[in-house]
Amino acid sequence: MMGEETSELPANLQEQLARLQQLQQTLQVIVAQKQQVEMELTDTNRALEELQSMSDDASVYKSIGSILVKKDKSSITKDLTEKKELLNVRANVLGKQEEKTREKLREVQQQLQTRLKTAPPS
Repeated sequence: MMGEETSELPANLQEQLARLQQLQQTLQVIVAQKQQVEMELTDTNRALEELQSMSDDASVYKSIGSILVKKDKSSITKDLTEKKELLNVRANVLGKQEEKTREKLREVQQQLQTRLKTAPPS
């Protein structure tokens, strides 16, 4: 941790270091959420592709909680298409959040580097 080293830094530098750590944690959360959404999107696309290759009268089941329920192909296709659209929107939002957070992180890192280079030696 940063215990004693941090206490020797001016308060404004300590604040910037805290901000940097906060941004790094935020970025990790966003990236994890984005990966999860992308995995769901891949699964949804795979399911839709599989449905397209099936005949219209094929037996199709949907998992609802811990049971499987027989549904018609068109109903499941509609549900998956809506889910895909929502996941795409979510992935785009998370992508923009990731981009903004990375940009802010670079700014804070540059500010810190500049301030540390120009800080008088103790």
